[in-house]
Amino acid sequence: MTAPPPTACVPIDHYSAVHVAAETARALARDGALPAPLPDQAAVLASELGSNLAKHAVNGALYVQRTPLGDGVEILAADRGPGMPELGRCLADGYTTTDTLGAGLGAVGRIATTFTIRSAATDGTFACARLTPSARLATDLHGLGAVCLPAAGERLSGDACAVADGPDARTALVVDGLGHGPQAAEAAQLAVRTFQREPHAPLPDILHAVHRALRHTRGAAAGLLRLHPDRAEYCGVGNVRALVVTPDGVHHQLTGQPGVAGLNLPRAHPRELPMEDGATAVLQTDGLDHRWTRTPPPFLLRLPPPLLVAALAHGHRRTRDDATVLAANRYQRPL
Repeated sequence: MTAPPPTACVPIDHYSAVHVAAETARALARDGALPAPLPDQAAVLASELGSNLAKHAVNGALYVQRTPLGDGVEILAADRGPGMPELGRCLADGYTTTDTLGAGLGAVGRIATTFTIRSAATDGTFACARLTPSARLATDLHGLGAVCLPAAGERLSGDACAVADGPDARTALVVDGLGHGPQAAEAAQLAVRTFQREPHAPLPDILHAVHRALRHTRGAAAGLLRLHPDRAEYCGVGNVRALVVTPDGVHHQLTGQPGVAGLNLPRAHPRELPMEDGATAVLQTDGLDHRWTRTPPPFLLRLPPPLLVAALAHGHRRTRDDATVLAANRYQRPL
């Protein structure tokens, strides 16, 4: 197994970009061997969300990627405004502010397995349309979001992330290969493959296994997050940051212990992250400007995980570096 391909970012700066986004979504679904008609449906979702950005939004973009647990495609839409003051009406078929049939967002809601959208006049609009082969997988994805973007001009990302669910906990890895480009991507992919072999082992054991696997690479920073029904644990090395977001602010900010997986790893110690009801745990690499945590707007703090990662990637990414952000709520045991 390998990490999924990095997120494809398609700026919707011209109506022709809508076609690019649709073909990107179709190709991603086909490459993931999703059954028909999902590839064509993925293209429709990207086309409808992209068209909405082209008509109404400022600084809009689509983020096209595999779902965090694989076996699905998701399209994230993000913009900087002017927001949708009548969001409920905008989701209804037939509602339009332009000379069109007004079926765009209504069609997205019908086609997508799940569709989540939030909007505010001063903060923009963020949406996530997921397309999965089964409704059960869509349920498993609830409360989870991730974006992994390569540096500008790079095809490969030196960042990667992976998620694995067990009977009692969800475990996530975010890894940042030193530098960027092919060698950083090689280290990140190897870290993911190592994680996927035993994702439910104790966090220090996973981190030490990653360290041993990366000894002949340039090394990486790595952060592990284990989400339980009532709390979260973090264990990391290097500059992968962990924090907790609640509606009233950002709390419990942690960074990994000094060192580099593959080069020098101190004795790993997991640390607890308290998770109250409604809290979201976040892991991010330094390709995301951490200053967003200082005075985040209330709208951002209330976004569900898929939209939170879209907002952070869209508004706070450092384009000269690979950037990854993962967000998750407390784990809910499968029924």
